[in-house]
Amino acid sequence: MLFSERLLTNIKFANSLAVLTGAGISAESRVPTFRGENGLWKRYRPEDLATAEAFLSNPQLVWDWYRYRRNIISQVTPNPGHYALVDLETHIKDFTLITQNVDNLHRIAGSETIEELHGNIMRNRCVDCNRRYNDNELPHMDVPKCSCGGMIRPDVVLFGDLLPADVLARSIAASRRCDVFISIGTSALVHPAASLPIEAKNCGAYVVEINFEKTVISDRVDESIIGQSGEILPLLINELGFQ
Repeated sequence: MLFSERLLTNIKFANSLAVLTGAGISAESRVPTFRGENGLWKRYRPEDLATAEAFLSNPQLVWDWYRYRRNIISQVTPNPGHYALVDLETHIKDFTLITQNVDNLHRIAGSETIEELHGNIMRNRCVDCNRRYNDNELPHMDVPKCSCGGMIRPDVVLFGDLLPADVLARSIAASRRCDVFISIGTSALVHPAASLPIEAKNCGAYVVEINFEKTVISDRVDESIIGQSGEILPLLINELGFQ
């Protein structure tokens, strides 16, 4: 059996469950990753494209790159792993989906309780007044300007930015109170997200990792399942009888 009886029992009787997703689940929808053999960072320098300083010094270049990324993301769709998490959410009283991904695929799939640690590439905000803009509200110019006069940037966490404090606080709280924590498609190298499974473990949660390869936390979790989340998660939902 792919899943232990202990895991299935813990999920079935969980009052609270937290899930952390990383680039791996999006890669299965053909969203390019930043790391790995074909990652975007192999072709672009992050200091030229993904820092607050880069945006302020060359906003046109940064906007061109993010429009390129948005175009790629607009052509992909959620995969069975995304939809399996929607099914899981409907059966758990206290469910929190924490994601490092900015591609909006969890929302498109139908997940509702989502904490986006790194923002959402489909949203925008003013660097001066912090007003939020949907894409259809953006002024039609190469570098959009807010009504206050400030430049508008994609609402994602750039290198050097602090994570949104409220999102991080809710993510930590969910990790500490959950009965089961599932880490999916993440390298467990990017902090503070990487610390959440261990935070959950230290607070007594049953922690399982689903990833295409072992990670630095594989020896510290209760179960490590190697494979594609788009294949494993639907099987898990089926074993749980949550369809």
